[in-house]
Amino acid sequence: MHKIIRNFFIIILIITFIIAFSSSYLSLSIDNLAYVLAIGIDKGTDNNLQVSFQFSTTSKTTESGASEKTPTVIDSVEAPSLSTAFNLMNSYMGKELNLSHCKVIIFAEDFAYTGIAEEIYTLINNTQVRPSANIVVSKCNAKYYMEQTSPELENLLSKYYEIFTNSSKYSGFKPDATIGEFFNSLICKTCEPVAILGGISTQKPENQGNNHIQENYNVKSNQTPIEGENGSENIGIAAFKDDILVGELCALETTSYLALKNKVDRFLISIADPDDTSSYIDIYITPASSTDITVDTYTNSPYIKVTASFNGRIHSMNNDSKYLEPEILDNISETCNKYLEAVFCDYLYKTAKDFKSDINGFGKYALNNFFTTKDFDTYNWCDNYQNSFFDVEVNTSIKSRHVNY
Repeated sequence: MHKIIRNFFIIILIITFIIAFSSSYLSLSIDNLAYVLAIGIDKGTDNNLQVSFQFSTTSKTTESGASEKTPTVIDSVEAPSLSTAFNLMNSYMGKELNLSHCKVIIFAEDFAYTGIAEEIYTLINNTQVRPSANIVVSKCNAKYYMEQTSPELENLLSKYYEIFTNSSKYSGFKPDATIGEFFNSLICKTCEPVAILGGISTQKPENQGNNHIQENYNVKSNQTPIEGENGSENIGIAAFKDDILVGELCALETTSYLALKNKVDRFLISIADPDDTSSYIDIYITPASSTDITVDTYTNSPYIKVTASFNGRIHSMNNDSKYLEPEILDNISETCNKYLEAVFCDYLYKTAKDFKSDINGFGKYALNNFFTTKDFDTYNWCDNYQNSFFDVEVNTSIKSRHVNY
């Protein structure tokens, strides 16, 4: 009798699991979900948002067996809020939107100037949105940016969206700015958020003459002399004060941001040749150690001391043997130090005086000067940062390109 009762309960349990998981499977089947690769947010009419969703479709295979680029679909909806836009798009698609594969969220520049906190909170509160999804502020319409994005070396757009920020480590031209980091900076009292500056390549390549890479370091998205199949480009930083866009940084300023944040492995600079100021020397720079930062908050005008150490290798393509001489290398090192000190100082004063935004997070070093959080709050770091003075010291050891280290 006991055995019969036990078997009866086992059967009931099995039936319960079958019913529960069969309904779950039906509702969560891949055929019933619409996977979103990217979300674009623009200004709509009558204070609405225009929200664009980019979906991937089934990939195609040619007769030879080679796979073609996976096509995408972009649909847009106007709604008073992001949540409402999601619901409307669910109804339109006839499938449930799934944001677990969303790689990038794009805000139009004019929309970002009005504040994006509500949208950030909505997205971060959605358990499907991954904190690693990148944030882009586009200098053009967000939907147009998505339409123009067509990677040349990837068949899957999702793969391109996943890896396009990797170059930040070896070029220093854009940050790897994610929604998770943006949210943390938004609620933090010691730093401010940043986003990737995106846009559309509009300029034709021009002869740079003797300006070398110097001119290219002053460009940002929408200004580069790049032509290619991929119409979108991502160079520079969109700087925020709280949730409001306050300014943009060019490629050289972005490199400064990443170098001082210890977030770049190597980058290329171009300095005047000490023996011939009409020509330039290309130097590959690698950090020798982490940037040392101290902040003095004795007055309401913070004094910020920055000490950075780098190794450099001459990268210019000429066969001048003078670059093997220690005296010449010392002169180049000194020139490099002065150049980087001036670049870093210009960048830092721009963030303080123009943007009034501590995007490098110096506030966390200032926090060490206070006994309690209340004391730090009373000091009002976010407002006092604009009064900062900077002292930058750079020590660079330059080696000839003929020498490996």
